[in-house]
Amino acid sequence: MSDPAKLSATEAARRIRDGGLRPEALMEACLDRIAAREGVVHAFACLDPEQATAQAAAARPGPLHGLPFGVKDVFDTADLPTGYNSPIYRGHRPRADAAAVAWTRAAGGVLLGKTVTTEFAYRHPGPTTNPHDATRTPGGSSSGSAAGVADFFFPLAFGTQTAGSTIRPAAYCGVVGYKPSFGMINRVGVKQLADSLDHVGLMARHVADCALWGGALSGWDLGDPDTALPAAPRIGLCRSPAWSRAAPETAALFADVATRLTAAGARLAERELPAAYAEQEETHRTLLDMEAARAFGWELAAAPEGLSEVLREKLHWGLAQPAAALHEARQRFHALRAGFAEAVGDVDVLLTPAAPGEAPVGLGSTGDAVFNFLWTALHVPCVTVPAGHGPAGMPLGIQIVGRFGEDRRVLAVAQFVASALQ
Repeated sequence: MSDPAKLSATEAARRIRDGGLRPEALMEACLDRIAAREGVVHAFACLDPEQATAQAAAARPGPLHGLPFGVKDVFDTADLPTGYNSPIYRGHRPRADAAAVAWTRAAGGVLLGKTVTTEFAYRHPGPTTNPHDATRTPGGSSSGSAAGVADFFFPLAFGTQTAGSTIRPAAYCGVVGYKPSFGMINRVGVKQLADSLDHVGLMARHVADCALWGGALSGWDLGDPDTALPAAPRIGLCRSPAWSRAAPETAALFADVATRLTAAGARLAERELPAAYAEQEETHRTLLDMEAARAFGWELAAAPEGLSEVLREKLHWGLAQPAAALHEARQRFHALRAGFAEAVGDVDVLLTPAAPGEAPVGLGSTGDAVFNFLWTALHVPCVTVPAGHGPAGMPLGIQIVGRFGEDRRVLAVAQFVASALQ
C-alpha cells in the first residue's frame, strides 16, 4: 500500500469503509510523517499523539470515519488547549468543542492536533514555515493548517478567513482552500474577530475532500465534484480590482490557465466588476478593525499588556473611529452583495488570482490579502486550486469565485479547473 498519510481524504475514507485501511493505521502514518517533518515545519500549537491514537481507535462510523483533521488554534476544543497564539490564553482549556469541531467528530473525524495561527487570527505570525521552502511564509493566518495539509500531516484542516486567511495560505502551500458562503459552517466556539466578515474555512489536497467534509459538518448537499459537469462551464476571467498588484508570475499564470481551460472545453469570457467594486480595501479595513475593537473589549480592559503592540494599535484605531464609519462600511458592502449576482452576469463562476504571487521570503509577514478581502466581504464561496509554480519553484494557486449559496457549483467548477491544470 502507498503511504496512507498521502491519501486524499475521500480515498482514505473509501478504504476505511471497505476494510482496506484501519483508522489506527492512518493515524500512525500521519504521526510518523509529523515526527519526521514537524521540526522543520512547526505546524502545531498543540499535539498529543497518544490521545490522537486512542481517538482513532474509537472513531465513530460516518462519512469522515477515521479521518484525521487539524484545527486552527482559534477553535475551542474540549480535550486540547486553545490559546489563540496569545500569552493571555496560555493553557486555556475550554469546556466544549466549537460547533464545527463537534460536527466533524460526529461524522467520524479524529482530531489530531491544534495548528498554529497568527495572534487571534489577525497579527503577529507564529513559527510555521512553508513546507516547500522553510525560508518562506506558509501564509496566514491559517498557517499551520495549510502547511500541515501540504506536508501530509493530516488530510483535512480547519482555517478561518476574515480577509484572506484560508485562500492565500492554501495557494502559497499548494493545496485546496475552500471559503464557503458566509454562515454555511457554524462559527459558535470560534474566537470572533470581525462578526460580519469571519468565515470558517476548509483545507485539503483535493476539491472533493472539501465537498465531503463541508457537507458532512454543515448538512448542505455539496455533491461530488469528481462527477462530470453536465456541460462545459462558463467562466468569467476577472483580474479583479487588485490586478495592478499582481506579480509577473501571476500575470503569466492567468494567461496560461485561460489557454488550458479553453483547451479543456471551458467557455471563457472577460468579466470585470463594475466600478463600485473597486477601491474597497479601506472599507474592509475600517469594518475589520472597528468590529475587532468591540470584539476584544475584555482583552483591552483586563489584559492589554498581553496583546502585541501592532494589534493594540489596530484595536485602538478601531475604537477611535466614529460609529458612523462602521455603519457606512456595513452599508457599502451590503449594497455590493445585493448587486453581485447581476455583476457576474451570464457566467457560472469568476476566475481570479488567489494571491499576488509566490509565498514571500521570511516569516515576519504572511503575505498580502489584496486578492481575497473583496470576496470575503461579499460573503460568496471561493475555492483555490494548485495551478503551477513561480520562478522560485513555489506553488501558485488560482481562485474560483461564485454567487452566494452556489457552493456546489463552485466546487464542481473548481474540480474541472483542477483537472484541466494537472
